[in-house]
Amino acid sequence: MPTLTRYHIKTALVYFVLALLLGVLLAAQPVFNLPPLIGTLRPVFLHLLIVGWITQLIIGVAYWMFPKKSKENPRGSTKVGWAVYVLLNLGLVLRAVSEPLSVIYPQTIAGVALAAAAVLQVGAGWLFIVNTWPRVKER
Repeated sequence: MPTLTRYHIKTALVYFVLALLLGVLLAAQPVFNLPPLIGTLRPVFLHLLIVGWITQLIIGVAYWMFPKKSKENPRGSTKVGWAVYVLLNLGLVLRAVSEPLSVIYPQTIAGVALAAAAVLQVGAGWLFIVNTWPRVKER
């Protein structure tokens, strides 16, 4: 298993645990009358689950299991692969911090940080496509 795949999968598992914990907190909020600001974490929960867990796991497994591009360059560019990992995770962490802050403090830089997080994640997605596209071919 390539190192990059291991990083994606292990990071995905961490996000899965964080999403589950956050999901429990969100479910407990009305039951235990926890502060209403906990509700601002719902988008973070969804992003940790969908982008952090599912998407990251798919990217890691695809990097590993998709057909080889060539003998010399089996998985495409390793540098682009690492750029995908870094951009996706920077974007996700930035989003997890800035999303609730932009709701609580709407007139702050949190909105700009939220937009930057989206740009990082979209960039990671495009780089993944660019790196993976040549590996999807007919026999």
